[in-house]
Amino acid sequence: MPWLTSMAILIVLSGLFSASEAAYFYLQRQDLRFLASGNASQRMAARLMEQPDRLLSAILFWNLVINMIYFTISARVGMQLEEQDGGSGWGFLFAFVSLFLVIFFSEMFPKSFAVLRSRSYAGLVAFPLAMAVRCVDPLLPMLRFINLLLKRLFFPRIAPEPDLEMSDIERAVELSTQDAQLDPHEYRMLRNIVSLSQLRADEWMRPRRQFVTFQAPVTIEDLKEKFPPSGFVLVTHKGSEEIQYSIDADDLIDFKPGISQMGKRLVTIPWCATVADVYEKLRAAQRQVANVVNEHGETIGIITIDDIADAVFVDTPSRTRRITDEPPIQLLEVGVWHVMGLATLKRLEKQLQVELPETRSVTIQGVLQEVLQALPKTGDHCQWGPLELKVIEAAERGRCRVEVKLRDQHTPDSRHDVTGGTTS
Repeated sequence: MPWLTSMAILIVLSGLFSASEAAYFYLQRQDLRFLASGNASQRMAARLMEQPDRLLSAILFWNLVINMIYFTISARVGMQLEEQDGGSGWGFLFAFVSLFLVIFFSEMFPKSFAVLRSRSYAGLVAFPLAMAVRCVDPLLPMLRFINLLLKRLFFPRIAPEPDLEMSDIERAVELSTQDAQLDPHEYRMLRNIVSLSQLRADEWMRPRRQFVTFQAPVTIEDLKEKFPPSGFVLVTHKGSEEIQYSIDADDLIDFKPGISQMGKRLVTIPWCATVADVYEKLRAAQRQVANVVNEHGETIGIITIDDIADAVFVDTPSRTRRITDEPPIQLLEVGVWHVMGLATLKRLEKQLQVELPETRSVTIQGVLQEVLQALPKTGDHCQWGPLELKVIEAAERGRCRVEVKLRDQHTPDSRHDVTGGTTS
């Protein structure tokens, strides 16, 4: 009876550690934020997950020790039963039942329960688990040394896997969907998701002149006069052009008079960050608008969560179409295109199938400003690499439309030949 009682206690302890492993490593970011702002036990659970390697090593160590003691006792009891019954098979049956009990009550059932109640369970066992982790802390350096020694002894030439290049990921998506039952829209959506890590923030942002801001305080009447095209009310302080807060315009309209709506601060990102990084920071901060700044810290544009969704779910995402509701590039005739000034050089190079010169500019409008050394005006034209550029429309707020022709490749290359109304 004492041996059986010990085995029952060990099963419970093993189940607790197995459930802790499942619960803690099933926690999502929002769960960790909730625990970090909860009671003392919940805050302790959040602190344990700050060092997940340390926590996992302690849980696996104690689980291994408990299971070894359990199976040692189980073998001893089984041998006693065999000796007492003269080899009638009760010892083998006891060993089989012991194995079944530890699999079900120490692994399957605790882990299934912990996954369903991960947040509450993590807070419940935080303090005893923290004590167990501290008990193992003196052994961790020795365990790491043994692990390193075994690696060097048995796998001396093992090397880490090289990082995947974007071309490898794109190839993997293409190969994995050849036999899958995916419709064309789902396939394009996968490709769009992969492309988020190559798309820079300044290539997808709403430029400074393509969104409107409001000085605090903002009223419903302000929105009736000028509804924000981005879908968010961007609030600045009086006498400043830097955006301080953002409010979802739909939420503001739905609010009843007399009820205030608090804005949320924007996430600040550099112009060179990828759209994938922007999404991660927005999700981590639970924000919907990111503020894009240049190397001087000045706001040059914004990216909203809706803009990122457009980059994923639209078949052929285009910033120009999203902002101006016009196609970025239109083919007029063979070798002649109408291009919106906001069209990116990447899209232009891909659609025209030409190699463009290196430049710091992102859009065709930026190239015009770089070559002309002035704001483009109607009638200005220049040569840039293999292209002839002519401004056919220059509207207010910096918008323009450009006629692009493929230049005769036999003529000398003159990237900065410029002529026009007042420019030469």
